Amino acid sequence: MDNQNNNPNRNNNRNNKQGLSFIILVTVVTMIMVMALFRFQGAGSDNEISYDEFLEMVDDGKVEEVVIQSSRIVITEKKEKGQKIAKEYYTGVVRDDSLAERLEKADVKFGQQIPDTTSAIIAQTLFALLPVFLLVGVFVWMTRKMSKGGGMMGIGRSNAKMYVEKQTGVTFKDVAGQDEAKESLQEVVDFLHNPGKYTSVGAKLPKGALLVGPPGTGKTLLAKAVAGEANVPFFSLSGSAFVEMYVGVGASRVRDLFKQAQQMAPCIIFIDEIDAIGKSRDNQLGSNDEREQTLNQLLAEMDGFESNKGLVLLAATNRPEILDPALLRPGRFDRRIVVEKPDLKGRVDVLKVHSKDVRMDETVDLEAIALATSGAVGSDLANMINEAAINAVKNGRTAVSQSDLFEAVEVVLVGKEKKDRIMSQEERKIVSYHEVGHALVSALQKDAEPVQKITIVPRTMGALGYVMQTPEEEKFLNTKKELHAMLVGMLAGRAAEEIVFDTVTTGASNDIEKATKVARAMVTQYGMSEKFGLIGLESIQNRYLDGRPVANCGQETASEIDQEVMRILKESYETAKKLLSEHRKSLDKIAAYLIEKETITGKEFMEIFHETEGIDPEKKKEKTEERIAMNPVETGENPEETEDILGEAREQITLNSIEES
Repeated sequence: MDNQNNNPNRNNNRNNKQGLSFIILVTVVTMIMVMALFRFQGAGSDNEISYDEFLEMVDDGKVEEVVIQSSRIVITEKKEKGQKIAKEYYTGVVRDDSLAERLEKADVKFGQQIPDTTSAIIAQTLFALLPVFLLVGVFVWMTRKMSKGGGMMGIGRSNAKMYVEKQTGVTFKDVAGQDEAKESLQEVVDFLHNPGKYTSVGAKLPKGALLVGPPGTGKTLLAKAVAGEANVPFFSLSGSAFVEMYVGVGASRVRDLFKQAQQMAPCIIFIDEIDAIGKSRDNQLGSNDEREQTLNQLLAEMDGFESNKGLVLLAATNRPEILDPALLRPGRFDRRIVVEKPDLKGRVDVLKVHSKDVRMDETVDLEAIALATSGAVGSDLANMINEAAINAVKNGRTAVSQSDLFEAVEVVLVGKEKKDRIMSQEERKIVSYHEVGHALVSALQKDAEPVQKITIVPRTMGALGYVMQTPEEEKFLNTKKELHAMLVGMLAGRAAEEIVFDTVTTGASNDIEKATKVARAMVTQYGMSEKFGLIGLESIQNRYLDGRPVANCGQETASEIDQEVMRILKESYETAKKLLSEHRKSLDKIAAYLIEKETITGKEFMEIFHETEGIDPEKKKEKTEERIAMNPVETGENPEETEDILGEAREQITLNSIEES
């Protein structure tokens, strides 16, 4: 703790406080002088009388002396008995040729005062120049501060927050689902604690580590965990804190930050959203001199310190592709730590971390919630746990249940229920057939995900209804068959509308958008088109943000891509219409039940489907087990029969998982 005696932050704060005190003092003095000026100008305003009152006093013999000035007449009243000082009044100057005669008649002394223009001019000049003197004084003071390296009013000084030891309240135990990232950062912390263990082998401490990943994955949380684990000074600030309207201020702040850090080494510097200053330098019209000077200074400072001093620079960004190559080369940011969206195990761990202080009942199954939230990041999962706790309190329960968690998942994904929105019977019927079309096609396809819930209750994010599907297991790859099944399922809602009502509505706009995106990716990125084959026609930009694809082909090829995408979508739509037409009876019966109930579970959906189609799940299960026993898959003697057995097995697993849920 001896370092705190010479803490530069304390000196900076002391200097800033002195500068602030000086400005407050100057402001107070100026206000007092201005108030005094107005007081002086308005002095004696209570002794002002009208010209009529003045003439009446003259006629009554109450006036001792009158002095006629340029702008007013000063009247001295006669003293009364016992009065030591005569009262004075004044009134405005009026053109009155008979005034002198009236004063002589009343035996009043009078005369005209010659104005002293010199003193008035001097006073006016002083009051006019006073603000100028104050501005010049403040400017001189600021200039002196800048000459000492502090910048105007501390503008050039670093405003980094400094944490020492575990003041952030976050450790690696509070970060879940990012085991690889924690391992990389743990090595940095261990190097700071035990440098001899590494230097004895010849290893050098990494100068910098860049945390890269989508928003909400926990990059800033990891940096705070490093602060909690390191037990060394930890400077934290945002990249935008370096950029000001004055050119050169950012570079000055970078110099000041590294100067403070080197005085307190070993320590860690964390710059969040470093892309604010680390954007690639260019000579285009959109270049920014202030940002480029700041980046140049940062590059120079990272080259200017030795790793054996124990100074580590951490930075976070979700746009690594726009960073300057000089910033990413070895010797500056030696490590790139990818903080990806958590997998199934990671999501379960994240849910456990955020639910450790939440009271939950015995029905809660976090693995089922993790399965239903594929693609969610840590902040999404934390929000879901909080929404579930709010739902439990709103429903009068003292503990969170599984239904609360699933409702929270729906709130985060599609919004809250809009129970006050009343749809007409015709619209309810259309929405019901639309959603049942999605669900029924999913049940009819072997490569589709099982249905968890169907609802036609409108949601705040614009959905009039939706089908919730939960995968049986986490998947990192999708086959071509699965993508085709996905397309057929997406377009099944529109197909159901056309089959039943012989028309279409605007309700399928989101389905068409998603289906088009999948089909285009199959053609341009996945090489799943027979026409184009294995060629990359699009590349992804801002992978960790919106993941927007950018075309890498000419206009003629782009037109052919559109034709191919339309062909795939048309074939998928025709497949959906065919499946629904063949099972029209099930479509009508499930839709009627959904209109009555508004919300049905996947189990209820499958029971009606089996009853209508005349399927006995138990017999089908026995038949499937018998065929698997008679024809082991490992033999591979009959590929077509093996595929049928596998398909039936997958379908049975789906049915079992739905019934269990």
